[in-house]
Amino acid sequence: MENKFAYSSADLATFDKTMADSGWIVYEDAVDADFVDEITGSLAKAYEVRRKIQIANGIAANMNGTLHHLVERDTFTLKFLDQKYCAEQIKHFLKGNYILNSLGAVINLRDDKPYVQNIHRDVRSFTGDFKVMIQMMVILDDFTLENGATYFLSGSHKQDDRPEDGYFYRNSERATAKKGSIILFDSNLWHAAGKNNTDGTRRTLTMAFTRPFFKPQLDYPRALGYTFGEKLNEDLRQVLGYNSRVPENLQEYYQPVEKRMYQPGQG
Repeated sequence: MENKFAYSSADLATFDKTMADSGWIVYEDAVDADFVDEITGSLAKAYEVRRKIQIANGIAANMNGTLHHLVERDTFTLKFLDQKYCAEQIKHFLKGNYILNSLGAVINLRDDKPYVQNIHRDVRSFTGDFKVMIQMMVILDDFTLENGATYFLSGSHKQDDRPEDGYFYRNSERATAKKGSIILFDSNLWHAAGKNNTDGTRRTLTMAFTRPFFKPQLDYPRALGYTFGEKLNEDLRQVLGYNSRVPENLQEYYQPVEKRMYQPGQG
């Protein structure tokens, strides 16, 4: 099924119009097939680790197949972020520097009913024309109508109220896309993961990027280590939030500009 929102490439004018009108856009053949295989090969072990914690902490219900906060020192994630996929579009959308808010994945299997199948948007507060967050999905298996391609209610990023279920499913479009595609969408857009009616696996990376003043879901600099961050290039330090940290004490607060936890240019 051909997707009218899919492009092999798109200039910023096309990106602007598509995002303004519909709230989502697909970039085909964005991620090399070998890298996609490297990513998918790591998800089973990562899910096992996270699932044990979900179960132990009593929050396993409706979280089947969801993996949160995959950013770690020795996985594919730093390599992925260093590739700067769609960085120009993200920076343009958010009008300046940005940071990672979250990076996870969804493994969608037959009969699973994770919370991502509920109609939702990914930012709680409706921000209208003031954009604070943009979502990215990296398609790791072909998205089809049968295996749960995401529902997007095109244009719904312009409205605050949650659409009624019947209206949503009658009017939504499906994000059918090939393995290796990237989908960008406005975080105000109402959407829902589809149900997988096949015996195959439908996997995707899910992430959000925000303006630097927006609090991330996990403190990535602290999780990775401040000393570890000193070895990273400037682009990775920026996107992981090393330039927009919160001082812990007066010693960290009273520093010359070049040593401050919250650097200039962060909005």
